[in-house]
Amino acid sequence: MTLKLILMRHAKSSWDSLELDDHDRSLNARGTASAQAMGDWLRQQGHVPQAAVSSSSERTGQTFLGLGFDVPVTFTRALYHAGPEMMMQVLQEQTAASVLMLGHNPGIADFADRIVAQAPPHPRFVDYPTCATTVITFDADRWNDIGWREGQPIDFAIPREVMAG
Repeated sequence: MTLKLILMRHAKSSWDSLELDDHDRSLNARGTASAQAMGDWLRQQGHVPQAAVSSSSERTGQTFLGLGFDVPVTFTRALYHAGPEMMMQVLQEQTAASVLMLGHNPGIADFADRIVAQAPPHPRFVDYPTCATTVITFDADRWNDIGWREGQPIDFAIPREVMAG
């Protein structure tokens, strides 16, 4: 069986309200447009998840809504600024064969780098800008069976390129 992970960093957030706690910051207009564009791109590429797991932050929640996927989603504080080990733990608890995971830098960039056998040939994969998305497949039956350096990246995109057409 093949498992598919759609790994996405939240879209661009607003810094307009400096008194807000980081967890409560929302998307700015560019972030909202980016989330919609990335949802359209994922659908066009045939990468529609069966389920999603997301950080509980406001901006990851708004990113998920902007994608426009009608799938079950779990929002968890465990993914809020999580490191690679916690992200792997949360992923290994999933049951759907195709999962969207939404998180934050720097953890998501590190997780993406460590979970793939070889990085995709894209200069922005390393810094994983806002709303960057990697689609990764695994030759496994259950998420609990996957490990580091086992994923095969099959797609990678950033909003700027997707929106440029």
